[in-house]
Amino acid sequence: MPIYEFRCMKCNHCFEFLVRGSDDMVELTCEQCASSELERVVSKTNFVVTGGGSGPSAASSTTRSCSSGSCTTYDIPGPR
Repeated sequence: MPIYEFRCMKCNHCFEFLVRGSDDMVELTCEQCASSELERVVSKTNFVVTGGGSGPSAASSTTRSCSSGSCTTYDIPGPR
């Protein structure tokens, strides 16, 4: 069950929403101001990469310039 983060465009409040399989149609509103003007934001992640198996054992990243400043792509070892 994924957890999504949202930011209210009206009051700038950020909150999380847990998506369940039965939640096909859900109308989200801000917890503080009840506005429905929301945007989904990219959540911060935290993970540990360990060696083992075949292939490279270390994660790599590539940073480049993009329209919003800089963008980073991560290559994490494991099955694809």
